[in-house]
Amino acid sequence: MKSASFVLSSEITNLLEAQGITVPTPVQEEIIPAVTNGQDVLAQSETGSGKTLSFAIPIIEKLQRNDGLRALVLVPTRELCTQVAGEFIKYSGRKRLGIVPVYGGVPIGAQASRLHNANIIVATPGRLIDLLNRRAVKLSSVKYFVCDEADRMLDMGFIRDVERIAGQLPPEHQTMLFSATVSKEIEILAGKYLRNPKNVRLASTVKPVFLKQTYCNVTPERKTAMLSDLLNEDRQLAIVFCNKKYVTAKLAKTLTAAGIHARCLNGDMSQPQRERVTNDFRQKKFSVLVATDVAARGIDVDDVSHVYNYEIPKDVESYTHRIGRTARAGKKGEAISLVATEEERKSFRQILYKYRGEITLKDTGGSISRQLPKEPPKGKVIRAKDSVPKPVHDRSGLTWKKKWQELQGYEGKSR
Repeated sequence: MKSASFVLSSEITNLLEAQGITVPTPVQEEIIPAVTNGQDVLAQSETGSGKTLSFAIPIIEKLQRNDGLRALVLVPTRELCTQVAGEFIKYSGRKRLGIVPVYGGVPIGAQASRLHNANIIVATPGRLIDLLNRRAVKLSSVKYFVCDEADRMLDMGFIRDVERIAGQLPPEHQTMLFSATVSKEIEILAGKYLRNPKNVRLASTVKPVFLKQTYCNVTPERKTAMLSDLLNEDRQLAIVFCNKKYVTAKLAKTLTAAGIHARCLNGDMSQPQRERVTNDFRQKKFSVLVATDVAARGIDVDDVSHVYNYEIPKDVESYTHRIGRTARAGKKGEAISLVATEEERKSFRQILYKYRGEITLKDTGGSISRQLPKEPPKGKVIRAKDSVPKPVHDRSGLTWKKKWQELQGYEGKSR
């Protein structure tokens, strides 16, 4: 990696070039020299922008094996923890730095024993708090503190843990705070812990020319069939996002039974199970991953050609992180949202407003998303010319009105 704004050692340059990295990304161009010069950093940069290397490279350059514990990186999820630790290990080369990932779901004793020889700890807040309570680690020698995906930390309720951890750091240390969005809460956090930071605000790296965003209007009963039809179209790897853990497991089984090799990823799975699924997906042992948002922060796979929102996310930020899983590394991708219920339409209106003009209605050829007749107003006399079903009973015993409500996804007392 060569740049006019910074110079790297020949060893790390060779390691980067071996991975095909020869030119720094915009975020790396801004942040690497700032970190090298000892500045605090506040960076708004989304996943996939190269931000991990922007802090990992200068930290690796500054450390030696016999320095003791010098760097702490906090991340919101287990998957991101192993991913970031892996990047540190990959580029530390012959320095053989002690890099220890710390996260829940695995025995704490083994992690505690490895901390004695650590130079860099990459941790989720909860597990690190447990280790601090056990006096298994002290942070008094840390010089470099990174809070990655700070907005997600806030969303997941980790802010108190983050502040408690920050309170155990020595007075003199360098802080780097990364966030996909910089809200008022993030600015307050930055004002509390950063000193004269380098502010880096980068526009989205996913451009409309690479990322196509579409949506489909569908009834709840037809949603799974529509997803199946879409997945059978030409694609590479695909991630299907759900809001609920039990939905991921059920949907993965349904798709597999329909001939689409799918597996699920959610927080109810053990850590070894989650790691195995993630690695198998990365190695293309199956092509469709059905996941909760835990995957949006931890999976970094360049060959994901499609993202499907089977359940619409509750906020715009989650949508942004989901669609960031595709159209990576200069490749094209498509993000498709299936909108079925009134609650989903309400959430999706906020997303449409944020991405004005970038999200279009998907043309499905009319074969799987047909319009249903509207329910007549109460008290209206039904005449033959009205475009509504006749008041007959089908074999299930439902009247036309109840049948219509069922198709629309109503959740009345009878349901």
